[in-house]
Amino acid sequence: MAQSAACPSCGAPVVFKSAASIFAVCEYCQSTLVRHDQALEDIGKMAALAEDRSPLQLGSEGSWQGLHFALIGRIQLKYSQGLWNEWHLLFDDQRTGWLSEASGEYVVSFLHQVREPLPKFAELQVGQRFTLASRAWTVTDIEDAECVAGQGELPFKVGAGYQAPVVDLRCGDNFATLDYSEEPPLLFIGGPVEFKSLKMGNLRQGLPIPEHTVAAQVFRCPSCGSPMQARSKEILAVGCASCGAVVDTADTNYQLLSKALGPRDEKFVPRLPVGSRGSLEGKPVEVIGFLVKECKVDGVAYAWREYLLAAGNATYRWLTEYDGHWNVADVLSKHPAGGGDQAAVSYEGTAYKHFATSKAEVVQVEGEFNWRVKRGETSAIADFVAPPLLLSRDRSDKEMSWSLCRYVEPQVIREAFKLPDALQQPVGVYANQPNPWEGTHRTVCRAFWLAALAALLVQIFFVFAVGGQRLLHQDMLFTALNADETQKTPTFEIKGKARKVVVKHATNLDNNWIALDMTLVNKTTGEGWPAAQDLSYYYGYDDGESWSEGNRSEEIVFRDVPPGTYYLAVDPELSTEKAADVRDSIEVTTGGAGWSNYLMVMVFLAVFPIFTRLRKGAFEVRRWAESDHAPVASDSDSDSDDD
Repeated sequence: MAQSAACPSCGAPVVFKSAASIFAVCEYCQSTLVRHDQALEDIGKMAALAEDRSPLQLGSEGSWQGLHFALIGRIQLKYSQGLWNEWHLLFDDQRTGWLSEASGEYVVSFLHQVREPLPKFAELQVGQRFTLASRAWTVTDIEDAECVAGQGELPFKVGAGYQAPVVDLRCGDNFATLDYSEEPPLLFIGGPVEFKSLKMGNLRQGLPIPEHTVAAQVFRCPSCGSPMQARSKEILAVGCASCGAVVDTADTNYQLLSKALGPRDEKFVPRLPVGSRGSLEGKPVEVIGFLVKECKVDGVAYAWREYLLAAGNATYRWLTEYDGHWNVADVLSKHPAGGGDQAAVSYEGTAYKHFATSKAEVVQVEGEFNWRVKRGETSAIADFVAPPLLLSRDRSDKEMSWSLCRYVEPQVIREAFKLPDALQQPVGVYANQPNPWEGTHRTVCRAFWLAALAALLVQIFFVFAVGGQRLLHQDMLFTALNADETQKTPTFEIKGKARKVVVKHATNLDNNWIALDMTLVNKTTGEGWPAAQDLSYYYGYDDGESWSEGNRSEEIVFRDVPPGTYYLAVDPELSTEKAADVRDSIEVTTGGAGWSNYLMVMVFLAVFPIFTRLRKGAFEVRRWAESDHAPVASDSDSDSDDD
């Protein structure tokens, strides 16, 4: 039940909606008030909130997992890269929680009691892993933050200058914060949420009173005197387009974060000028910042461009470009599984292979940024690919972030920003560039298997439907008494068209041989087709092992035999080494469909998937030649595949 009391400083009513709220900040005089039953104690003035682009305000309402909540308090914290808000939530079931809002990223979390000892702040490092509350966490951010302002109802005392060393942890979909502002530290566990899913109402733009606006800061570059501006207090660094100096906009004297470019420093020209406006995926964006990063491999410098885009709901996106290859990048709330120096990581069911790890340095800054970027700052970047997607991990001493990048063609960027001139065409193969032969190879393989199946069905049809027909079966006995006689078979008839005739001999040879001279004779014309067949079969034992050679059965083929009535004339020659009778079972058939044509068709069809597979593989060789896992002799392979 809400409780109301009068502010002891200005007399304005102060309402406590939550029984857990101990402190409140009077919205009229900014006094920090402590609740003692029905009385309020004024413990000092609270600094005014810094204006930001947050769409939220006290009284905004939303829904989380089907449970309605209202925003009843806020603390504003400052860290090395800017400000973020922690909104105090009151749910309809009187449970309280927190909604963290930083650079358009939202996280709902709740205080979690643990009995196990928590690690010390000084002992933690970015990327470190440990188990807490039965989960395996990875340290992603370490900050010495400071509370600069408060508003509404809060469950603890706040005041300007309140120190808040905090450590952010990630475990898949789960997010946690260790707050070292108290002893023992506090653990908050929750997870990132999409702003749309909160179904927020009563946002700032819906207020009947005028919105607070912040005029853009306009100033001159302390290095060269060129005019500069920062559109809001969220902008903490501005790079001079003229000289390359980077200015700290949070400093009233506009001190330099990094000096101007030197006369020997290369100056990169942005493909998308700062201030360009366009539409990505149907949503408006504006280029507000441009920076160039560089890494060195074997003494060779590789530079790429990055563009910071201002999007809706105080969110930001990125465009990156290297040698004409473009990617749209979004910073992830949910981190991939693993995330160390493994050969692969997994994100949303997709496996990404490690491509390269390098040390990147910022070499040029132009435009506005919502963190204190400066020339010379470095970070370790690890890229994992699953074309057309790429996961990029950026890790510094204090922070680790993941971005999901999606490859886009230059024409898409040109149309998105309505550029008058064509962009540079891509050079070489990029890490997550889609393989142009992937789809072709898949289509060709599908066509190959369909054609192969059709060819097999046709072959089977000819083998069985138009197969061989028995014309004659005749048993002959060859003995020493009739060895000089020519034996003839009964006649048989070949009808229709010229056919292949197969004559098969099946004998009872036993360590013996026989030679057969045959003639296929047309009974009507007397035309003959002579042939000879030698058969032998030997077997025995040698050193306890059996052996055999030859064959008791053989066949001979007469091709293109015209229709007519035929018989076989057989002249035998028996072995003189072993006097034994030889029984021969002769079978005459028309030849069935042969397999040679089918094999030739299959060889022809296989040429196409083999070709596309080779081209696909050559593209992958060129891709991985630029990675930390370059194939052997990749230089020669990539040279040969440049056609």
